[in-house]
Amino acid sequence: MISFEDYLKKVHESILIGKDPGNTISSLSEDLLASIRLIEKIREDNKNLYIIGNGGSAAIASHVQNDLCKGAGVRAMVFHETPLLTAYSNDISYEDAYAESLKFWAEPRDLLIAISSSGRSKNILNAVRVAKKMGGSVITLSGFSHDNPLRRMGDINIYVQSDEYGIVETAHATILHYITDAVKHES
Repeated sequence: MISFEDYLKKVHESILIGKDPGNTISSLSEDLLASIRLIEKIREDNKNLYIIGNGGSAAIASHVQNDLCKGAGVRAMVFHETPLLTAYSNDISYEDAYAESLKFWAEPRDLLIAISSSGRSKNILNAVRVAKKMGGSVITLSGFSHDNPLRRMGDINIYVQSDEYGIVETAHATILHYITDAVKHES
């Protein structure tokens, strides 16, 4: 059994080594700062922020929505309320449920935060395409394989180098807590 200290070390390392070694475009710190600034701009411009995920990532999305609305004054919402999600899933498809919600709610210059441990969830990928097509910005958080499609689709792409759900989800929660806390302190 892994010790708690080693588990935390694993989370820490998976966050820090998630960038491609040859990526000279931005560092993790630059991506985090850019994410903070983008959310602050959304708040200043009175635009909307949408957060999507499946399973544990949906729970993280709800938590982040709460922190951004209550603590930072950002107009944030999630689309996984059971009636709406199941209606779109039943009437259209689960793969397009988040995309349909974005088509209804999103406006140009809104922001989507897309969370997917695998970076391969079709409903997340379809929603990102819709957000970009509608003139929105996108922050992605993914993990597992370095070549997952989500990590190349956003304006800002944060990748956690691990193939373990617990590590990836803990890292995503930590990263998003850091971002939301920074936005709250800038209020």
